Amino acid sequence: MEYLKILAFTHKQIDLKSLGKLVICEQTLDDRLKNIQNELDVKEIFYIGTCNRVEFVFTTAHELDREFILRFLTVLDMGLPEAYMDKFLESVSVYEQVEAFNHLLRTSCSLESLVVGEKEILAQVRRAYEACRVSGFTADYMRMIMNRVVKTAKEVYTHTNISKNPVSVVSLAYRKLRDLTITASSRILIIGAGETNKNLAQYLKKHKYSNFSIFNRTVENAQSLAKDLNGIAYPLTALENFDQGFDVIITCTGATEPIITEKIYRKLLNGETGKKVIVDLAIPNDTAPAVIQNFPVHYIEVESLKEIARKNIQERYDELVNAEQIIDQNIKEFDLVLRQRKIEIAMSEVPQKIKAIKSKALDIVFAEEINTLDENSRLVLERVMDYMEKKYISVPMIMAKEILVNNS
Repeated sequence: MEYLKILAFTHKQIDLKSLGKLVICEQTLDDRLKNIQNELDVKEIFYIGTCNRVEFVFTTAHELDREFILRFLTVLDMGLPEAYMDKFLESVSVYEQVEAFNHLLRTSCSLESLVVGEKEILAQVRRAYEACRVSGFTADYMRMIMNRVVKTAKEVYTHTNISKNPVSVVSLAYRKLRDLTITASSRILIIGAGETNKNLAQYLKKHKYSNFSIFNRTVENAQSLAKDLNGIAYPLTALENFDQGFDVIITCTGATEPIITEKIYRKLLNGETGKKVIVDLAIPNDTAPAVIQNFPVHYIEVESLKEIARKNIQERYDELVNAEQIIDQNIKEFDLVLRQRKIEIAMSEVPQKIKAIKSKALDIVFAEEINTLDENSRLVLERVMDYMEKKYISVPMIMAKEILVNNS
């Protein structure tokens, strides 16, 4: 794990509103990662962006000193003002080699989450990796890393109580929403059809809420969620002209600027004056500050859920110990797996070389003698050679792995 590196910007060191400055939209992600690879000699890389963390997992021979991190953020080209650049340089968490692997395992097992025990983080990490794999930013090494990440997380969730009665950001938001005693017929606008809103919508569906209007940039995704909820789908551009009123807005998009501006909110009210509910789980927030200041609103956001999350960390502290033991064991096992893989790669040319030796023996060295054999004898000889070929290919590999295991 010599070259495994992670740059992590999380809720532990950075307020969530500032963290939103580092969120990369899907449309520009590939170009930004290509620039990182080309200009910083980064071999494999994937990007994790959730409601409370932005992380870059990559391989490079470079040391992650301040100069490298500054170049990394500069090449990333997020248009950060100098004040923010300084803030991120001071607040970044740096992990290298085994420490980086340990951090990735802890993150995927939700030990580093805002709410310990939320299984959503594993799905988020897997999707982040898969998107970058499909785009060609990862290769065999990250494949092995992620296989072990998934295995470890499944063991933690299966063999500990860390996710028992989970209280994720989504479930915390739903509980607050439920406490406001909205009715099953309340008019609910869902802005964004991503995983967070889908999960919250499932809570609402389960408890018989039924009046949904879904808005999303990609209308097909809105239609998919609307079909599941028996609601109506709209493109996001239709939001400012929506005139059917609402009781609750649930919003979580990847936008870098507020979706619900004061002007749009006033139109959405359509003359109604009662106190409404906004559940804003986006980072940065989808709701403009002026909306909260100038209208009667029950406002639920990620930041307001942090204190409840902190209490959960303490309640589940005993389970952290059990989870960490599973992680430590997997790190030890993976070291052996990694070395075995290096042997496989190093010996990958053995089969071709043996096949070449066999072909030369049959076609050149012993060609005349073989031609004097009858058909049955040649068939027997070929079967013997095929058998010997398979054994010569497998024996060195088996012996090398046995030596490695015995030495370990």
